[in-house]
Amino acid sequence: MPETITIDRLAYGDAGIGRAENGKTVFVNGTCPGDVALVEIDRDKGNFCEGHVVELVAPSPDRVLSACPLASVCGGCGWQHISYERQLAAKRDAVVSQLRRIGGFDAERAERIVGACVPSKRQMEYRNKLEFSCAFDAKQGFQMGFHQKGSDKILAADACPLAHKQAQKTPKALRGALRYLTGREDLGIHRVGVRHSHRSGDLEVALWTTPGPFPRNAVAKTLSTAVKASSIVRVMTADAGSARKLKGLEILDGRGFWRETVAGIEHGVSAPSFFQVNTPQADKLVQLALDGLELDEDCVAADLFCGVGTFTIPLAKRCGGVYAVESYGSSVRNLRHTVEQENVDVEVIGGDATRELPELGELDALIVDPPRSGLAKEIIGSIAEAAPLRVAYVSCDPATWARDVKLLEAAGFELLQATPVDMFPQTFHVETVSIFANKNQ
Repeated sequence: MPETITIDRLAYGDAGIGRAENGKTVFVNGTCPGDVALVEIDRDKGNFCEGHVVELVAPSPDRVLSACPLASVCGGCGWQHISYERQLAAKRDAVVSQLRRIGGFDAERAERIVGACVPSKRQMEYRNKLEFSCAFDAKQGFQMGFHQKGSDKILAADACPLAHKQAQKTPKALRGALRYLTGREDLGIHRVGVRHSHRSGDLEVALWTTPGPFPRNAVAKTLSTAVKASSIVRVMTADAGSARKLKGLEILDGRGFWRETVAGIEHGVSAPSFFQVNTPQADKLVQLALDGLELDEDCVAADLFCGVGTFTIPLAKRCGGVYAVESYGSSVRNLRHTVEQENVDVEVIGGDATRELPELGELDALIVDPPRSGLAKEIIGSIAEAAPLRVAYVSCDPATWARDVKLLEAAGFELLQATPVDMFPQTFHVETVSIFANKNQ
């Protein structure tokens, strides 16, 4: 039987949280704090339950109308129905909560250290990148779109209002062009990426395919007609499930890379290389990290997991020398080009950060921007041995960040401040820039 539940808060995910009549926590997708809803319990997981809304009895004052008609079924942005002010508050709360639960901080210190979430000037039309999953079926032909919420099914969206205006309607145009090209033949396309820059005007289309024969000229001609692209490339990977097993990149038309400017530095970014999806907010990440390090021109610094050098180049312009460590070959090549272009003192090291850090010696400052999984345990000891005066840790996952905060504090680094930055409006995701001081210096 459905029961009436009041939603109290948001989980770090798409669900709202309330209490069932038996006292158990209930996670309900598509809800907003303050909603009163008739909820059907779908699954009892022991310590908590999962349910769905049968009827919205009384909507929260923080509930708003979603801008996208597919918001309730597309898996890309589960918070469009929540006011932006409430989104920002929830993201800060998520960082504070993980710092207390996993980091072991008391409530007063966690609240004091975590700042307000830095808002995004654009809450829609902010994404410089769209990615589409693709499949080929003998009956349905070529399919392209976003994943449907809670499913592997491909949702054929015609537009995405989170993308830059110039790229919003590329899904429909590209899907039509690629369906025409494939006909009844599988071309091995498993992913399509689109990047657009407001600052350079570049728009790149990247087709991710398996290796093998490919109608390069026909694809280039058809896609050039469908969209006004400055670059069209083919990225070949060993299998459809891995973007890391890169087998090659072919330029089908145009420049062959995408240009974007962050913190006053223009980067040439190859399709396989990672780049932040919200460019103005990336400016803020760089500013927060570098200001927190309190650098001077004699500092020797390192940037681990540096990617194409979003932090590396601005860092090098403030200090005496920088070691930049990155394991992904595409990003390393992009970074080396930018280092040469900007004529800065950076030693680019293509390798694993855990292995390379012990070879760098003592440092004055350190930036780490690891993947979602956070820092390997081995690297914490190497950070302590490098003995930087300050560390800037940029994280995209509050849980793994809080785990690493605890380990860094045990290794002698005090967390001074943590600033959530909203890189991804309309979603639960949050980036955090945190600054540590070496207690032994």
